[in-house]
Amino acid sequence: MRRLPAAEDGGLGGRLALTALLLGIAVGGAIDLALDRPRQPGVPHLAFEGAMLALSLGGIAWLWLGRARARRSLEQTRFALAAHRAERDAWRERTEKLLRGLGEAIDEQLRAWQLTPAERETALLLLKGLGHKEIAALCGRGERTVRQHAVAVYRKSGLGGRAELSAFFLEDLLLPSVDEAGLAGDEPR
Repeated sequence: MRRLPAAEDGGLGGRLALTALLLGIAVGGAIDLALDRPRQPGVPHLAFEGAMLALSLGGIAWLWLGRARARRSLEQTRFALAAHRAERDAWRERTEKLLRGLGEAIDEQLRAWQLTPAERETALLLLKGLGHKEIAALCGRGERTVRQHAVAVYRKSGLGGRAELSAFFLEDLLLPSVDEAGLAGDEPR
């Protein structure tokens, strides 16, 4: 497993320094308590130093318990991320042929509308849900140029905008075995 830098690992260097400081305060307080032992119990000085000693030791425990909780949380997050990646990869593997066919069909239609390569790229990115600014940044074009490409896509396709473009390609995508109630198959939701 890759070792995280100190900043990503919950600041291990800072945690060690703070632990050393609190431990120094606790040891100093314990020594001072032993040297100053008053003859009368309940003296405010004794209570104050005892409280400082307890706070220092409590601070050390809090730091290291927090680190343990953070490590457990990080491991749970890593596990969940790995599970999501595996699910994504399995889905891609199962649907690769279908998606390739859909991509080819979309490109065929975009070519039938006689879109330029830049307009086809813009149309595809619009279908993926990107905005004009995002497309401009991704393609290294100006936002105004991307807007012009989008207008050309809508004009050449005879569609009224982004929603109609998406509906043209995606409207007929249905879940398999959709019954009258709108539920897919016999599987529970």
